[in-house]
Amino acid sequence: MLPAQTDVLVVGAGPTGLTAALTLARRGVEATVVDRLERPPVTSRAAVVHAYTLEVLDRIGAGAPLVARGLRSPAFTVRDRDRTLLTVPFHTLPSRHGYALMVSQSVTEQVLTGQLADLGVPVLRPYAMTGLTHDAAGAVATFADGTTVRARYVVGADGMRSTVRERAGIGFSGPADRAESFVLADIRVESGLPRDRVALFLARSGPLVWAPLPDGVVRVVAQVADAPAEPDMTHVQALLDERGPVRRPDRVREVLWASRFRVHQRIADTFRAGPVLLAGDAGHVHSPAGGQGMNLGIVDAVDLGETLAEVVEGAPDTLLDGYAARRRPMAEEVVSFAGRLTRLGTLPPAGRPARNLLIRLLSAVPPARHRIAMRLSGLNHRERPPR
Repeated sequence: MLPAQTDVLVVGAGPTGLTAALTLARRGVEATVVDRLERPPVTSRAAVVHAYTLEVLDRIGAGAPLVARGLRSPAFTVRDRDRTLLTVPFHTLPSRHGYALMVSQSVTEQVLTGQLADLGVPVLRPYAMTGLTHDAAGAVATFADGTTVRARYVVGADGMRSTVRERAGIGFSGPADRAESFVLADIRVESGLPRDRVALFLARSGPLVWAPLPDGVVRVVAQVADAPAEPDMTHVQALLDERGPVRRPDRVREVLWASRFRVHQRIADTFRAGPVLLAGDAGHVHSPAGGQGMNLGIVDAVDLGETLAEVVEGAPDTLLDGYAARRRPMAEEVVSFAGRLTRLGTLPPAGRPARNLLIRLLSAVPPARHRIAMRLSGLNHRERPPR
């Protein structure tokens, strides 16, 4: 049952919303988490948690239990069919997490939800927010059943179609081109590829990400011109035949689940409108190339939760302007990086030899590999040394 009032109302119970609520709860701030879905989804897009994200999760006690559920990947590779163009090692990262953690987003959400439950903070479902107003005292959210909740602050963590962002009147701008279309599938597959590292295959028809998960599952994400509503085994096999290894081709044995999704490159015009604040996909969406989306959202959430906690505890409200000023440039950088990776993969045939040569030259220069590892891991955003 919804409370009549709360310090912070968090709308959306994906990784971003759950992380924001957990950060607040660890600081003793009253947080109410609502989600429009009756139950959490068992399928999800994100499959990697990077080193800097794990460091940030360590600050709220969620890093270790998540690491225990995932698979540690020591490197990231970029390939053109059978040829490995670039290997980016993670073991040399200046972090106690010298790896990328391969774990399904649904598992990440289970860990965060369990941590919240241990603190006595439930996720309230299903509550679809339909209205939002604010005044000098805070904000009032209205839900589909007519219930209202007054909150000092509202966190919009409700995804790229954010009702919070829309009701707050915050623009969501980006290129005017059509949305990128992707196929996403968790499969069991016979493959000669290493089962401990992610491979990004560059192909003229679009990039394909091959990402191992625990229990022998592999997640495939591929940009396609027009994804089918329900990708089947034949479709996934065709994608691997077209873009994956040739000498030892992958053979799909089972599709556990598959879906499609479309993504525009968009960034919110601002991350704050009075008592309303945005985090995660409500503030930025982009291509999944590089596995940056959920990671950036989780880092948003800890930053926002810590800043909100200080304000609720008596610090000046202007600290929240600092949150908005910090996060939007980082979103712009990540959106730009993901876009460059996508464009790199879709060069016309005439440009591929030069592209491959350039990538292989970069692979031969250790400082260049290190810079790429820092960028992928998010450690280039670290504001303080690890604790």
